[in-house]
Amino acid sequence: MKKPVQNPREVAEIVAVQALSFIAADAELLGRFLSETGIGPATLRTAASDPQFLRSVLDFVMRDDATVKAFAKASEHHPTTIAAAHQALGDVRWERDVP
Repeated sequence: MKKPVQNPREVAEIVAVQALSFIAADAELLGRFLSETGIGPATLRTAASDPQFLRSVLDFVMRDDATVKAFAKASEHHPTTIAAAHQALGDVRWERDVP
């Protein structure tokens, strides 16, 4: 049995990789994403290991309500989970709000 992921940053990276797969499955979305990021299809796979790139994936998804809703439906993630993943990847150091 797989061990559940506990680290919020790891969960965020998983959500971002799922978002990248979602984008790649739609030719129009993929075209816009590649155009906006300036990355080529050949380097997409290697870029996916970079947390900053994964942040840009979620930036792209979060920019449009319809895209967030479509990804949420396809991935079965609540939109707040996607937003939390976006925030977690943006935090250089993740700390609890409570001391």
